[in-house]
Amino acid sequence: MVLSPSPTLLVVVFAVAFRFLSRLLHALPVPKLVVRDWTRTWRWRNLSVSMVHSLLTGPGAVLCVLQVPELLTNISEGYSTPAHLLTCISSGYFIVDTADIILNGQSRASWEFLLHHVLVTPPFVFAAFTRHYVAGGVVSLFVEVNSIFLHTRLLLKLSNAQGSTLYQVNKYLNLLTFVTFRLGAQIYLTWYLLSKMVAQHGASFLVASSVTDTLILISLSTVDCMIFVYLYRLMRTDFFPRRKTHLVLQENHTKFLND
Repeated sequence: MVLSPSPTLLVVVFAVAFRFLSRLLHALPVPKLVVRDWTRTWRWRNLSVSMVHSLLTGPGAVLCVLQVPELLTNISEGYSTPAHLLTCISSGYFIVDTADIILNGQSRASWEFLLHHVLVTPPFVFAAFTRHYVAGGVVSLFVEVNSIFLHTRLLLKLSNAQGSTLYQVNKYLNLLTFVTFRLGAQIYLTWYLLSKMVAQHGASFLVASSVTDTLILISLSTVDCMIFVYLYRLMRTDFFPRRKTHLVLQENHTKFLND
């Protein structure tokens, strides 16, 4: 079964919905430490919207694969209606979040998030509009399971709650899901696409493959590198902290994605 509404309409609807959610969060209370500073308030709101996206798409992606296991083995042509819906949801979210970062003057402080969105938005929009690589989009959304704990970590840091029991428990769950759902899913997708291209075109796969496959491989490889850097920083900060780490992080008001 294929979604009957236009993918364009669905992406627009979900983009509007995430924008409305962002505005709605302005009315909700935030921690006192956060509300004192506009930048911290914006970060809190932005992360909260991201958390909603992660809660929807991470578990949703896992359920899609459990329902249709073919999505794991046919990355380019595997399809299900719920999987297609998830690509439309994420396309709308990435577009809105990119605009939110730029329009609120956070491009420099949030450049890593911005780069990530620039890399992943075109493949998601492509999958939503063409219904090709829908399975790949869903498998890549496994990372959102980890994002639930990653966003929790950043929200706790904004609240200066690094010493709380919740932070200590969350850091182990964050590391576990980072390795399994984030790193594991990315490496699997990169290996799958690379193997497919080599099998089809041999040693000349980079020049003989389709433009779509080549661009997606470049996007995946770049995100892979970013993930390894994030893992190093995560381990350094949460498990092998240097002196005065918490103090430095508390005083850093200019960078969104702290270690």
